[in-house]
Amino acid sequence: MSQQPVPDHAAPAQATPGGTPRGRTAPGGTTPSGAAPGRTAPSGTTSGRTAPGGAELEAPHLDFDGTTPYEDYVQASVLTHLQRPLSDDPGEMVFLVTTQVMELWFTVIVHEWHTAAQALREDDLSTTMAALQRSAYELESLNASWKPLAHLTPGQFNAYRSALGEGSGFQSAMYRRLEFLLGEKSASMLVPHRGAPRVHAELEKALTEPSLYDEVLRYLARRGLAVPAAVLDRDPALRYEPDPGVERVWEEIYSGPREDELVRLGEALTEVAELVWRWRNDHLVATRRAMGAKTGTGGSAGVAWLEKRAGKTVFPELWTARSHV
Repeated sequence: MSQQPVPDHAAPAQATPGGTPRGRTAPGGTTPSGAAPGRTAPSGTTSGRTAPGGAELEAPHLDFDGTTPYEDYVQASVLTHLQRPLSDDPGEMVFLVTTQVMELWFTVIVHEWHTAAQALREDDLSTTMAALQRSAYELESLNASWKPLAHLTPGQFNAYRSALGEGSGFQSAMYRRLEFLLGEKSASMLVPHRGAPRVHAELEKALTEPSLYDEVLRYLARRGLAVPAAVLDRDPALRYEPDPGVERVWEEIYSGPREDELVRLGEALTEVAELVWRWRNDHLVATRRAMGAKTGTGGSAGVAWLEKRAGKTVFPELWTARSHV
């Protein structure tokens, strides 16, 4: 972040070799360097501005060939020109940008959970924990994305709802990958993406890969805990179902020392699970406020579908084991 010029009164005037106090305008209205006040001198510094210690402040470098390094790295002009509102209602822009921001958060969270899963396969718990903790902060930011949409009235939503056509959030490929990593597998959820071969292939691959929770349980088994063989050998393309043996494993972990690294792993996963639950409930409440019990866009069941999703928890045995500790 560039440093902002300090007002002239913020520091005592310092004498320059020519005798004119630095930070004061010399006779004739020029600064000691000859540049007009507030203008950039040929050397690239802004004369007449001083830091609290009296040192002259450097002005930012402003002249670049072509685009700036910031633009080359962030691609801001691409991001800020992706919006194509289809109605005249100003609220549609808010809806569109908020949805795009959510897609970006899905992308980075999927990246974190892939990182965590890969680290678990390598028995690298430290890298796993760091990725899970980052993803918790990112989930908090994702959940905060509901704020601009959380108080839509039916009239406000209806003003641009027709612009969505058959579009619906349940068609989001990146969100589907996020759910698959949580163990929420369903081959039927690939159907909406048959018209996009590349996306369909990516989702099909994600469907058949072990979830993040599968990798956690395999890691616990390698640590000597009695994870049932049926859980370890299960078909990863199927939805994860709670198992009493896994519940007993977490009960054993939580009955041990509070600072044990496996307890910390369990708590990091619990934090993720809680934030996912909050995401689903915030989605439900926002939808209820905007459209009541009407059928959702894209033919989804709307609130009824979201109520079903909100009633489920991920990493289920981490919750039920607590009743036995």
